[in-house]
Amino acid sequence: MKLLLTGATGFIGSSFYATYHDMFEIETFSFRDDLSTLTISNIDTVVHLSALVHQMKGAQQKAYQDVNVIKTVTLAKRAKAAGVKQFVFMSSVKVYGEESDTPYNESTPCHPKEPYGQSKLDAENALLALQSDTFNVSIIRTPVVYGENVKANILKLIELTDKYDYLPFGGIKNRRSMVYIGNLTHLLSEIIRQEQAGIFLASDDQPLSTTLLIRSIAEALNKKERLCSCKILKYVLRIFKPALYQRLYKDLFIDNTETRAHLQLVNPYTTQEGIKKMIIWYRARQK
Repeated sequence: MKLLLTGATGFIGSSFYATYHDMFEIETFSFRDDLSTLTISNIDTVVHLSALVHQMKGAQQKAYQDVNVIKTVTLAKRAKAAGVKQFVFMSSVKVYGEESDTPYNESTPCHPKEPYGQSKLDAENALLALQSDTFNVSIIRTPVVYGENVKANILKLIELTDKYDYLPFGGIKNRRSMVYIGNLTHLLSEIIRQEQAGIFLASDDQPLSTTLLIRSIAEALNKKERLCSCKILKYVLRIFKPALYQRLYKDLFIDNTETRAHLQLVNPYTTQEGIKKMIIWYRARQK
C-alpha cells in the first residue's frame, strides 16, 4: 500500500513514519509548500497530519481557515481526482468544545469554542461531503497526545515535575483523556490497513486526573513528588488564566467504545508504559 504523508517531520508524523515505513510505502509532502508542486501518482491513501495548531500564538481565524480548511480540502479534491482510495484526516477533540461532564463519543454533537476547533470541524464537514463509493474519508479525533518527542504543555509539566519537589496540584479529581503516541499511530495504521471510513476517537484506556498524571510522571522520573492542594492558585488561574485552569482542573474525557469495536482495536500500550517511554526519551535528551 502506497501512502502520501503530510506532516512527516511533526510529532505524530515522525513517529508514524519511523514505526510503519516498512509496512507501507510512504511518500512525504511538506504542507508548507505550494500544492501546485505536488504530483499524486499511484497513491492509495493520503494521510494528512499537517495543520496550523492551537499552540501557535497569534494565529487568527482566517489563518486557521486558510490552512486547516481551504488548503486541506484542496488537497483532498486533488487526491480524489487522482484516484486515491482513502483520505485520512487528523482532527481534534476540540471540535466538541473545551470540557465535558460526560464523556465525548463518536456521535456527540460538536460545539467548538475557539478558531482552531472550528477550523477542524469545518474541514471534517467539507471532507465528509467528498466521500463516495470510491473515496473513503477517515477522521481521527485526538485528545492531548504524549510520548517521545512531545512538546508544549506536557513537556513543560515534565520539566516542572523534574525541577521541583513540591507542587500545588494535589487533590485534583478531574478526568482528562490522553493518548500515547504509540497507541495513536497504531490506530492510524489500522484505519489505513482496514481501509475504514468514518469518525474515530483516539484515547488511552482510562482518563487521568491532573494529580495522578503528575504522580505517574514523578514515579517514572524516580522522584518522590509531594503534592499539596492550593485553593489560592486555583482561584488565581480561574480568574487570570482560564484556559490553563480548564486544562488543570476540569474534565475532558472520551468513550471510544465504538471505535474500538469497529476496528477490533486493542491499545498496545498502557498509560503507565507510555509515560515511562516518554520519560526515558526525556532523560536521554538531557545527556
